Amino acid sequence: MASHRRPKQPSRTRVTVLTATAAAAVAVTAHTAQADPNPSKSDVKAKVDKLYKEAGAATEKYNGAKEKHDKLQKQISRLQDSVARSQDELNKLRNGLGAMATAQYRTGSIDPSMQLLLSADPDSYLAKAATLDQLSGKQAGALKQIQDQQRSLEQQRKEAKDKLSQLDSTRQELNKKKQSIQGKLAEAQTLLNRLTAAERAEIARQEAAEAERASRSAGDRADLGSPGNTAPPAQGRASSAYAAAQSKVGSPYVWGATGPNSFDCSGLTLWAFQQAGVSIPRTSQAQANIGTRVSRAQLVPGDLVFFYGDLHHVGFYAGNGQILHSPKPGANVRYESINNMPFQFGVRV
Repeated sequence: MASHRRPKQPSRTRVTVLTATAAAAVAVTAHTAQADPNPSKSDVKAKVDKLYKEAGAATEKYNGAKEKHDKLQKQISRLQDSVARSQDELNKLRNGLGAMATAQYRTGSIDPSMQLLLSADPDSYLAKAATLDQLSGKQAGALKQIQDQQRSLEQQRKEAKDKLSQLDSTRQELNKKKQSIQGKLAEAQTLLNRLTAAERAEIARQEAAEAERASRSAGDRADLGSPGNTAPPAQGRASSAYAAAQSKVGSPYVWGATGPNSFDCSGLTLWAFQQAGVSIPRTSQAQANIGTRVSRAQLVPGDLVFFYGDLHHVGFYAGNGQILHSPKPGANVRYESINNMPFQFGVRV
């Protein structure tokens, strides 16, 4: 006789395990579909270039936060010195007031009217009384000085406390930006490591050959400016800064570096103008707001050139449609076509 019992239902635990296993299988399948174990050289280069671009933008944000951090540290140091000096002055005022109070106590221990009656020399007493009045006036003035000094000291202490709070915030901001940069660079290196040594060498060779062509083109004195531009190269301080930058061709890119042996993009332009005796801001975005803006058609060698919508990259115009800059991690200061990045505008300092 056939059994009409209902089939046994799987336990809740078994259902959970099966569901989890299926989900994991789907996830692994999806991950396998997305992650190509053998990416092409061109795909890796495109992804790495994108990561380097993002790291460059993060570096300029880091540089801005670092500049703010350094300024706050200097302001705090000055405030702390000022607080110490103010405290010394307050202590001196209090000591002076104490000396006056002691003198007043010694001369004024007996009622003034009784002192006059008992005095054998009223004229001498009256002279002392006048001195005591003067002493009281000085004491009142000293008290006001102390009150003013205390108010000033409290204000300075509050300002120093506020600056210390800002400094703590900028330190946290610096750490976040540093982690972001390091994460992108590590990801780029992981991608590069998936290529063979021969493929990595080929990418480096291609970039070196392009830089060499750009260098030869920039050195051609037949056309120093942009196509159709017959203006002479920049003179004076811009010319000196550009010459300083040229002396650093081959120096490595290091994020956050300002020379003299390694540079990021704005670090190179900052250092170059320092050699010309000119102080310019630290970040590319801030450097974009100095001097006179010029169009691409107006560019001459020595002008600063800015790229990307957020202006996170800067270099020098080198003539013949070439730029001189510190491009990215793993690369050196070099010449490159201005067309390799989205040009925004130039600045003549």
